[in-house]
Amino acid sequence: MRVFALKSCDTCRKAIGDLRAAGHAPQIIDIRADGISAADLAAMIDAFGDGAINRASATWRGLAPEERARDIAALLADHPTLLKRPVIQTEAGWTQGWGPAVRQTCLQAAGD
Repeated sequence: MRVFALKSCDTCRKAIGDLRAAGHAPQIIDIRADGISAADLAAMIDAFGDGAINRASATWRGLAPEERARDIAALLADHPTLLKRPVIQTEAGWTQGWGPAVRQTCLQAAGD
């Protein structure tokens, strides 16, 4: 199990804490410090499409309209904090956020 997160994100910290409390040992990828590999970014975009971008974020609001119109992969490569998070990869696939359905899926996931 891999968790793409930000250290400063309360939702990400909650998700990581819940996963650890459930006995998981997730690999944490800090998207600001570690970045997102091209392969992982492509897989996230395949899984979430336009939904990969958090349009409610301060980063998004600070972008010029022409910047917002760029290709999703290029935009996320340049501004990884635009990623709607946490993004969690399990054996079952990719999830995004930490809502009830994602919590249930991830907390019961087998194989870290």
